[in-house]
Amino acid sequence: MASSPDTEHDLLARAVAQLPQATKFPVAFGGLTTNGLLPVTATAGTRTRSLAGLVVQPERGLGGRSLVEKRARLAIDYRTARGITHDYDRAILGEGISTLFAVPVMVDGQAHGVLYCGSWAESAIGDVVARAAFSVADSLATELRVRREIDRRLSDIVTPSPTTLGSAAREELRESYAEIRSIAATVSDEALKRRLEAIERRLAALSGDGSATPLEVRLSPREIDVLASVAVGATNAEVAASLGLRDGTVKSYLQSAMSKLDVSTRHAAVTKARRAGILP
Repeated sequence: MASSPDTEHDLLARAVAQLPQATKFPVAFGGLTTNGLLPVTATAGTRTRSLAGLVVQPERGLGGRSLVEKRARLAIDYRTARGITHDYDRAILGEGISTLFAVPVMVDGQAHGVLYCGSWAESAIGDVVARAAFSVADSLATELRVRREIDRRLSDIVTPSPTTLGSAAREELRESYAEIRSIAATVSDEALKRRLEAIERRLAALSGDGSATPLEVRLSPREIDVLASVAVGATNAEVAASLGLRDGTVKSYLQSAMSKLDVSTRHAAVTKARRAGILP
């Protein structure tokens, strides 16, 4: 049975579990914003239940400041730290935390959560620790962005019969297809990849009229990725940026696709791929 894609809480819990190993700080916790607040819903390495049920308000405590300021905040000696409120001393000090580092989870320029890592003794936060914490937060932010973009795209998709699709709706459908292909290229979650593939097939089917001409050749997934972006007017440089490839690599994939399709221009390749039902 196919597994379901991770929920946002699953992603958060996985990120929090990664922090102690990545940073070598023994305790980690975090939360995602809900109705303007930050409930701590994931912990790792804790020795007590002091953090259970903790809900952080914007501007309050180290995490609340990090959330509002959209930057990492550090308290080497949390008990005596100035510049933050001490609303949550009972929870933080109750866990025995001395040094606490808070990193916001930034999605499209907004803080959507905070990851914390801490130690039970005063510890310096060097570049290695900071980079590791930022890396975990960035990975979580990417996964959140991917899922939210998928949900947004899905909510925008209508399901008329192919014959009722106007030119504007068809172009939007093609842009959605290209965007989802580029998102899929960044995803490691196999369950999510399968979900994306199902969406791609749905989009391709929506734009067809049932008269697709099957091809004897088979394009690779990367060749389809490139053609999907080219189909909505992207330049080689723009395709490279969206798929995380070099310009020369994009050109190579495009030339390979053109050769397989037996055409001499990128536009002819797109047209033939559409006729074959490969692209919407």
